[in-house]
Amino acid sequence: MASTQTITITRKAPDVDVGALIERDRIHGSLYANESIFELEMKKIFYDGWVFVGHDSEVPTAGEYVRRTLGREEVLMVRQRDSSIAVIANRCAHRGNMMCIANHGKEKYFTCTYHGWVYDLAGNLKDVPYPGGFDKDKSELKLQPLRTEVYRGFVFATFNASAPPLMEQLGRGKILIDRACDMSPTGRLQLTAGWTKQRFGANWKMLPENDTDGYHVNDVHASFAQVIDSHYDSAAIAAEDSLRSQAKDWGNGHTELYLSPTYTEYLKWFNTTPNRFPEYIAQMKAAYGEEKGDNILRDGPPHATIFPNLFLGEMNIIIFLPINAHECVQWHTPMLLEGAPDEVNQRIIRNSEAAMGPSAFLLADDSVISERQQIALRDRADWLDVSRGLNREHVDEMGVVVGHVTDECTNRGFWQHYKKVMTAPSPSPV
Repeated sequence: MASTQTITITRKAPDVDVGALIERDRIHGSLYANESIFELEMKKIFYDGWVFVGHDSEVPTAGEYVRRTLGREEVLMVRQRDSSIAVIANRCAHRGNMMCIANHGKEKYFTCTYHGWVYDLAGNLKDVPYPGGFDKDKSELKLQPLRTEVYRGFVFATFNASAPPLMEQLGRGKILIDRACDMSPTGRLQLTAGWTKQRFGANWKMLPENDTDGYHVNDVHASFAQVIDSHYDSAAIAAEDSLRSQAKDWGNGHTELYLSPTYTEYLKWFNTTPNRFPEYIAQMKAAYGEEKGDNILRDGPPHATIFPNLFLGEMNIIIFLPINAHECVQWHTPMLLEGAPDEVNQRIIRNSEAAMGPSAFLLADDSVISERQQIALRDRADWLDVSRGLNREHVDEMGVVVGHVTDECTNRGFWQHYKKVMTAPSPSPV
């Protein structure tokens, strides 16, 4: 009988004490540039932990699949015949050939183009050519299944069979996902507009850090502020004493720039006025009731990261994909709202292009800053300060750490959880 032992291949053995590089008020710059640390991240974070893969709206019918990458591993997110979602390795169990090359497709069965082995949608081996030379039990050879869990359409997976349930990792972060989904009158999102990718010459951790850093907006995005009258003017660019937005550490590495306190009327977060979309407003109040509908329409969507690789970027969904210690790829797609009027979703697409498209202001600014930071840290890195706001942050009634929007409590929240994950004992191979 075939052995079930898992063999782990480590490209470079860790040679640093990661825990010693993270303190309460500072972190060491080598965390962004050390290849050994990156290798440990692949195991501890991207293989042993829960990672965002995609959304179930991307595979609406049985047999539809999308290709994704978890860490450096190729996987397929597949809609099963019973309507469930499975995530399986995109690698033939025979000789390791990639099963699917297309980024999206639909199949009744998966057939390897190398030797013609056939698998069902769950990855079970069903047939091999010239069976006279094959005498193994087919159940011993399958496309490796990943543990897969779905929360409100968001699909997460892990290679670790002993990982705690997804809900334990999400913790209070599920409230952030709820707020995103509740922007739709049906409570459902549609990630069907297509993904745009941008390669950064920077470590992947700079992206979630930056996305909930309210301290940089006034400087990095100065040209945006000068040219465009947006909701960020009052939320993150005004004088320090007048800013009412907050930085929040929700725990488990999930962080947020809470911009809602600055919005005084419906759809301010959408850079528009209520009279533009009366049908959407009516739908939301009919779906959620007057009080909750009022709150959603005024407060808007979250601007938050879900550790390690998901960013709920207001009306965008973003994936962070690490490549090596010095490179990563960011994926983004507009967060379309099921059941909303077509003109609402069209505006979401146009706003996404303006903020994150190839010629947009915000994404270009952030990519330049992160790449300059990576260049400066690539060889002789030193300690970096993340102490801003330690003297004024507080813990609210939910247990969330709250600071001024320009404070670095989000950075500290990310790094303290990162330290916990990276220094935890690894699960034993099964």
